[in-house]
Amino acid sequence: MLSELMAVYNRAPVEVERGEGVWLHSRDGKTYLDCVAGIATNALGHANPVLVEALIAQAKKLWHVSNIFRIPEQEELAHRLVSNSFADVVFFGNSGSEAIECALKTARRYHYTNGAPERIDIIGFAGSFHGRTYAAVNASGNPSYLEGFGPRLPGYTQLKIDDMDAIRAAIRQPTAAAVIVEPVQGEGGARALSEEWLREVRALCDETGTLLIFDEVQSGMGRTGKLFAHQWFDGLAPDIMAVAKALGSGFPVGACLATEKVAEGMVFGTHGSTFGGNPLAMAVGIAAFDEIAKPETLANVLAIGEQLRAGLQALVERYPDIAVDVRGKGLLVGVQLIPNNREMMATAREYGLLVAGGGENCIRMLPPLNMTAQEAEEAIRRLDASFAATREAIAQAA
Repeated sequence: MLSELMAVYNRAPVEVERGEGVWLHSRDGKTYLDCVAGIATNALGHANPVLVEALIAQAKKLWHVSNIFRIPEQEELAHRLVSNSFADVVFFGNSGSEAIECALKTARRYHYTNGAPERIDIIGFAGSFHGRTYAAVNASGNPSYLEGFGPRLPGYTQLKIDDMDAIRAAIRQPTAAAVIVEPVQGEGGARALSEEWLREVRALCDETGTLLIFDEVQSGMGRTGKLFAHQWFDGLAPDIMAVAKALGSGFPVGACLATEKVAEGMVFGTHGSTFGGNPLAMAVGIAAFDEIAKPETLANVLAIGEQLRAGLQALVERYPDIAVDVRGKGLLVGVQLIPNNREMMATAREYGLLVAGGGENCIRMLPPLNMTAQEAEEAIRRLDASFAATREAIAQAA
């Protein structure tokens, strides 16, 4: 039967029926250990009872009103975000892409408000991913996402992370508006950027008045063991930050955070969202934030992250013909492979393990932040079986 859906996804042959915690159950009766988690989104697992309770309670009261009215729950979640970050103000949207759009507009508007409308250049990096809206794909470092959609928007530049000379030159251009970077790249191959690199870029931005945007849509909200990935480094904060995914832990919530000074140009009429920050989303976001921010949740991320990293490193040593390197941070961890990563994802599914793909031929493991040690051990066992099956298939084909 011809699908009536746009063919924009290469969907895996799994029809999910229900989930609980780290486990997904498909319609054909199969059970999968889910280390994709909606691509780092279901941070507290499937059907988390705390989130279910918050959703049901709010759904019985009020789902949606326009932002022409005050929404007290927005103030509550904004206060939590501001109190635990560098920021002074927050804008709520529905997704990471919307948070990025707001971040880019905020950066350009800042320079316009301060008498430098020529400062429009957004400096991004190869391998980066910032979303699928038009400005977001222009800011991203994957040119294939722009094919067939007309010319690239003006004012967007992509550089190589390792080319610091080019980065210095670009930031010092009089038209530079902002640098946008993921402290830990997700789709780019689970690459954690070094403190030295981040501090140099921060210093260059301070020197030139260029703004620094951190895209923490994937690495934020506890994914690395800190509430935000950049908080591993004291005193290293952005001017603007985008978060989403785990912020709603499966419910669509995105947020753009900024300092008051940087956001001074974002006044009435400059930006908005119909659904962003509605009461239903805010109720779930508040509940998710409170669970993720608990010290015991962040401690679990560190412990399970170390367990997974150790297990993956052992697999790299056992299968040097299959795996090359372990990378990432916390529960955003990846393995660079020699065989095709998409084929490995399919093989892992056969062994009841769901993993995500990534750049540089990586597979990513992005499990819920409350994954247990026993579940992590089982994930490694299933990936071990997948590697062994791949080795055998290669030997038989030789």
